[in-house]
This record gives sequence, structure tokens and C-alpha cells, in this order.
Amino acid sequence: MWNRKLGRTADHRKAMLRNMATSLIEAEQIETTEMKAKELSAVMDELVTLAKRGDLHARRQAAAFVRDVEVDDEGTTALQKLFNEIGPRYAERKGGYTRVVKTRIRRGDAAPMAIVEFVK
Repeated sequence: MWNRKLGRTADHRKAMLRNMATSLIEAEQIETTEMKAKELSAVMDELVTLAKRGDLHARRQAAAFVRDVEVDDEGTTALQKLFNEIGPRYAERKGGYTRVVKTRIRRGDAAPMAIVEFVK
């Protein structure tokens, strides 16, 4: 599979995408550079597809990627939110669970920025 290297080593790129995916599950919308947003969108579509399946094997595959952080005061983790809220929300949808919206040019380095969010 061809993917963007984003100027990072493979380990750094995987860790960055894991952190960004967990943040997107937690906040349901994040702002990042346009290229990172496109890569994250592909990763999140795969995770939501696993959450739609909902079986134990899919949960283990997603748990190997998503960070184990709490997303609210009740102690719900990002993985639980993915499988209990986000997966069932898209049960009837075939794909395209995330949207990338271009927003602005970052002032410091003129990088094009974008917002990644779940489709309503």
C-alpha cells in the first residue's frame, strides 16, 4: 500500500497516527495539516469498519492500535467509545465515515491546515 511518509520514520509515523486516531475518537474533530488529515481519514475509516463488525477479533485488532485513554468522567475509554457509540452510529453506512475540510494556511510555516471530523 502506498502511503505518505510525512517526513517521519515508520515508528514515529505509526505512533503519530495512533495518537491522532485516539484524539479524534475522543473529541470527534481535530485540526491538523492537510496531508496528516488525509492519512488519518484512511486509518479512521478502517477503525470504524472494525467497530461496526463488533466481534471480539475486531475489538482486539482495534485495541492494538487505539491508545487506552479515558474520554469522560465515567471512565469510558477511547476503545469503548469507538465500539459503543461510533460504530453503531454508522451501522447503515457503507463507508466514508470521516470528512476532511481545508481551513487555513498556518502562519508559522505556511502549511495548509484541515479539520478531520466524523460525518454526521
